[in-house]
Amino acid sequence: VQLQASGGGLVQAGGSLRISCTASGTIVSINSMGWYRQAPGKQRELVARISNGGSADYGDSVKGRFTISMDNAKNTVALQMNSLEPEDTGVYYCKGWNIQTRPLFTGRDFWGQGTQVTVSS
Repeated sequence: VQLQASGGGLVQAGGSLRISCTASGTIVSINSMGWYRQAPGKQRELVARISNGGSADYGDSVKGRFTISMDNAKNTVALQMNSLEPEDTGVYYCKGWNIQTRPLFTGRDFWGQGTQVTVSS
């Protein structure tokens, strides 16, 4: 299984950016997908997570500004980021929880590579 993230970049404070991540491989099902971020010198933190049923959770710092969505048919998760602040700068990592794959139908978590988001003041 591979998780491929895309859509990062440089944006001014107050602007918007959309990042997405697609899981590929012999996938049977994905329990949930989401995003973590890591700023220089800081621990990785959960930004948002969404279940395959559409239930979403957000980190306190992004509530009301970020929206996560998931396309189950395409194994894709997207994060719409509005009203961006310099504090949102970091590497954003995609994660998939309990991804079941053929032929054994066992589930495990997978990480994607990071995508850089930089918000200038």
